[in-house]
Amino acid sequence: MNIFIAGLTYRVTESDLIDIFEDYGTISSAKVITDRDTGQSRGFGFVKMADKADGQRAIEELNEAEFDGRIITVNVARPRTERANRN
Repeated sequence: MNIFIAGLTYRVTESDLIDIFEDYGTISSAKVITDRDTGQSRGFGFVKMADKADGQRAIEELNEAEFDGRIITVNVARPRTERANRN
């Protein structure tokens, strides 16, 4: 399951994402999205979890939770084509 996380501070790293999501199950990958030119975080990222049930539980428990002083949004990531068609 691919999970979208928004509202991250610019200090959050991929290791931080792994740390908060590994309590819910096996992490396949974690990625903080960065600006191409500056390399600075854009404030969102993705976590892939091996098990859908674990991913759903993480979403339910972490959505609107406080992390690093901010309230984060956590939900199922939409496929890239669906995001592109929205604009």
